[in-house]
Amino acid sequence: MNTAAARATPAVPAPAPEVPLSQDARIIGLVGLAHASSHFSHLLLPPLFPIFAKEFGLSFSQLGFLMTMFFIISGTGQALSGFVVDKVGARPVLFGSFVCFICACLSGYFAHSYAGLMGVAVFAGLGNAPFHPVDFSILNQRVSTRRLGYAFSAHGLSGNLGWALTPVFLLFFTASHGWRAGYLAAAALYAGILAVLVLNRSALRTEVVHHAADAAQGSGTAFLKLPVVWWCFSFFLLSTMTLAVVQNFASPIMQAMHGVSFEAATTMITAYMLCGALGMFIGGFVAARMPRQSDRVVAWAMGIGALLIVLAGTGWLGGFGSMAVLAATGFAVGIGGPSRDMMIKKATPKSATGRVYGTVYSGLDMGFAIAPLIYGVFMDRGLYSLTLMLAAVFLALSVVAALGVGKRTPA
Repeated sequence: MNTAAARATPAVPAPAPEVPLSQDARIIGLVGLAHASSHFSHLLLPPLFPIFAKEFGLSFSQLGFLMTMFFIISGTGQALSGFVVDKVGARPVLFGSFVCFICACLSGYFAHSYAGLMGVAVFAGLGNAPFHPVDFSILNQRVSTRRLGYAFSAHGLSGNLGWALTPVFLLFFTASHGWRAGYLAAAALYAGILAVLVLNRSALRTEVVHHAADAAQGSGTAFLKLPVVWWCFSFFLLSTMTLAVVQNFASPIMQAMHGVSFEAATTMITAYMLCGALGMFIGGFVAARMPRQSDRVVAWAMGIGALLIVLAGTGWLGGFGSMAVLAATGFAVGIGGPSRDMMIKKATPKSATGRVYGTVYSGLDMGFAIAPLIYGVFMDRGLYSLTLMLAAVFLALSVVAALGVGKRTPA
């Protein structure tokens, strides 16, 4: 009797083992450290532009072209590196990026001409290129699903902290021992971080993508036929074109529109980054609790950010009020950051994580490369308010792109 009953009762599958918090935290911390290093490379050159202009007799057009070259190499390399990450795994590509960063810093240390500075841009661009395919391949494969929202939050937060650290780091060594010492110290910093990552390499391993022997030729690029991939790409392109105006032109715009001091305008940029970091921290909890509504969270965040930029562009609030509103824009956009990464994850085929992330995040680099050329035309004509309004338009269009991603993502 009991035997028959036992046979009639279906076996209950054992619950999946709980992933320890310490294991997830270790992976998130290592990826965050690497991501901060990537953003650190974005500003290896700009803080020292005034020094280079004087020492090497360079124009600001020549110096600006260094950053254009950086983002062209980074954007093109990012789209291509996703294929490499899927084929050989994220870990060796990550280590190769740090070798490039070290070479970039050494190029700066030995630079005696414009060519040496171009070497910094080229090596730093090559090193920065693989980071989003690398980071998100590791996080999506190694972090437990219920903690991914927090992982994406920490990832975005670490990037902002990397941006904030670079100018302070370089200017500290420049003031005490000269700008070459800053580059030598940066090379040592990258070498130290690489050593930490190598020692913890077991936590950074990812599975490679194996294609069937009889797979059709070109199947590795089949994901490019998915409309959702290009909606994701458009979102990054449009939203980054707004971030570019804040990073590059918000300070001179506030000085021209309201006569605020250089120090106050520069402080506003720092406040924007810190508000963005706080927004990303809070956004991690939002993404973890509302994973199915990630596209709507992103749309609301970007929509509110666009309205705040319009308000700043009107000039109605004066200098302090306009700067406070622009800083608040960073908070609004930051809240949408982790949900943005969750939105991309849901839209990504499991067998093409590196390739999809490489392609869609290349829109970020393209936005940084194109935006200064567009906004520069408005700035040269003194159309400061209109420059901010245009940035708001791009951010509003990113709302449409986010909703387009959600509409085309399978449930």
